Amino acid sequence: MAFIVGIDGGGTKTAVTVAHGDTEEILLTFTVGPINYNGGDAEAIAASFEEIFNRTKLCCTHLEEVIHVCIGAAGVSNPVVARFLEKQVRDNGYIGPLTITGDQETALYGAQNAMRGIILIAGTGSICFGVNEKGEQHRTGGFGHLIDDEGSGYCIGRDLLSILVQAEDGRMADTIIPALVYERLGLGTVQEVIGFVYHKNTTKKDIAQLAPIMTAACELGDAEALKLAEQCAASLLELVVPVIERLKLYESPIAIAGSVLQKSRFVKEALERKLAQSYPQTKLILPIKNAAYGAVLLGRSKMIND
Repeated sequence: MAFIVGIDGGGTKTAVTVAHGDTEEILLTFTVGPINYNGGDAEAIAASFEEIFNRTKLCCTHLEEVIHVCIGAAGVSNPVVARFLEKQVRDNGYIGPLTITGDQETALYGAQNAMRGIILIAGTGSICFGVNEKGEQHRTGGFGHLIDDEGSGYCIGRDLLSILVQAEDGRMADTIIPALVYERLGLGTVQEVIGFVYHKNTTKKDIAQLAPIMTAACELGDAEALKLAEQCAASLLELVVPVIERLKLYESPIAIAGSVLQKSRFVKEALERKLAQSYPQTKLILPIKNAAYGAVLLGRSKMIND
C-alpha cells in the first residue's frame, strides 16, 4: 500500500491529509500546531512534526509505505526555513521523496483542483497567487507581518488595538471597539493592553485572534469597524489586481481562503463590490478542497511527472 502525506502549514495550525498514492481516497485528516518557522518556536514546531508522523503511522505499518510528503508553508523562499522543515521531516525517519513549497501553491491546487486560476488567502497573513493556462505565475503579498500582510487577521487585530488607544486618548470617539477588545482580552486599562501587546510571549497569532471583534462591531453598526472592513477589502483588492492583470485572468474565479474572507461577510461583500467595478466577470468562490488536500494533489503530480 502506498500513501501520500499533504501538509498545510498555516499561521495558527497545521492541517494534514493522508491519502492513497494512486487514488483520491482520503484515509486520515487531522490538525496539529503551527509549523511556521518565521516567528515560530523551534521546539513547538519539532513537536508538531513528531505528532504528524506518529499519527501518519496509524495508516501505514512502515514509513517506507509513504511515497511522497508535500509541505506547503509560509516563508520557504528563505533557504533557512526550507532546510529547517526538511530536517524535521528527516529527523522523524522519513527518507522518501519530499516537496517543500509555498503554501499559496498547495492552496491553489486544492481550491481550484488544478494548478491554475487564482487563490486569495487572508488568514493570519495575506497573499494572492495565480497561474494561467501558459503556466505563468504571479504572487503578491505574503512577505510577513512586519512589512506586509495587509488585509490579514494580524493587520485587523493591530488596527483594532490602534483604534483602542486612539479612542482612549481622545483622538477618536463613538466606537464600541475598545470595550470589545477589553472584554476579549480580559483586561481593563490601556496600560494592561500595552503590556499584552509588547510582552515577549505575545505573537502575531495572538494579535490576529482579535480580528473577529471587527465583524462583531460591524454587526452592531459601529462606524469605525465598518470603515476598517472597507479598508481591509481595499487592501485585498490591491493584492488581486496585479495577479489578474499580469496573467490576463480577467474571467477567472478567485478562490478565497482564510478566516478573514470566509468568516467576515463585511470584508467579503466589500471586496465583491470593489471587484465588480473593474472586473465584472470575476467572482469569488469557496475552495473546492483545502490546502492540505492540495498538497496531496501536488505531491501526486510530482510523482507522475518525475
